[in-house]
Amino acid sequence: MRMKHLFVSVALAAASIAATAQAANITGAGATFPYPIYAKWAEMYKKASGNGLNYQSVGSGAGIKQIKAKTVDFGASDMPLAAAELNTAGLIQFPAIMGGVVPIVNLPGIAPGQLKLTGAVIADIYLGKITKWNAPQIAALNPGVKLPDTDITVVRRADSSGTSFLWTDFLAKTSPAWKTTIGAGTTVKWAVGVGGKGNEGVAANVQRIKGGIGYVEWAYAKKNKMAHTQLQNKDGVFLQPSDDAFMAAASGANWAGTPGFGVVLTDQAGKGSWPITGASYILVHKSQADANKGKEVLKFFDWAYKNGDAAAAELDYVPMPDAVTKLVQDAWKANMKDAAGKALW
Repeated sequence: MRMKHLFVSVALAAASIAATAQAANITGAGATFPYPIYAKWAEMYKKASGNGLNYQSVGSGAGIKQIKAKTVDFGASDMPLAAAELNTAGLIQFPAIMGGVVPIVNLPGIAPGQLKLTGAVIADIYLGKITKWNAPQIAALNPGVKLPDTDITVVRRADSSGTSFLWTDFLAKTSPAWKTTIGAGTTVKWAVGVGGKGNEGVAANVQRIKGGIGYVEWAYAKKNKMAHTQLQNKDGVFLQPSDDAFMAAASGANWAGTPGFGVVLTDQAGKGSWPITGASYILVHKSQADANKGKEVLKFFDWAYKNGDAAAAELDYVPMPDAVTKLVQDAWKANMKDAAGKALW
């Protein structure tokens, strides 16, 4: 009988230890744009701290819904929420990482980075007005390039997506026709095209369909060796995507003066600025019913700010500047509370 009691005691102790370890794990869901770096940071953080992160790359819209419903510890969105929506939902928002969105194409005979496009031309392609790759509007941007007489197949996101927000926001800023007929958002009423879920779905369709054009974040395109295009920026310069170009777009951002840090970095001025640059945002509840989970979310991103820059650069993301992370941590101190109203940070 004593031996049986000993086994029960040991089992209960083991269960208690397992529960404590589990409590240190956190869950997040949302944007596909930052998924590669969040996965890398999670792997590094697990080795450094023993604590885990399970991040679901389900799209910004789904991430916003899940954090509002409190089914995850944090949400992630590439479209910043307005101050009014944050207040209504009891959320705070902060930027975690920056990067770029790029057009990708499937055009045999055209080298990656060879083709030049503008926002106005892409808008007309996505409006169904330009339907052939050798159309005069594309040929005029690419003198000397042998463009195929191939039908264009538009590929876009089928899910609610912050990447789509950045894409459509850029098109709305560069094409009056797009602004008035489609507009910008995580979901829009697309004029034409084939839908794909996530970066993966868009990429798979573009790779499958000869003549396809789509959009994904740069780290994903580069990792999967997808053919990207050059893009004309606000100053009229055609650029290749690069870390320096993303940094240039973010250099003039007014983080301190924007409620909820909700800066949109598309179509920024500057000869070196990549025109579809964006920050990815984290959403957490101001009042944390589970103080341990709330603290662990903040500890994870504090660790990432301090230790994740090299991994971010390796994956072609742009880390947040130290001045911005200081502003973010000040916001944590001022806003994040436990159920009793005590500061979490």
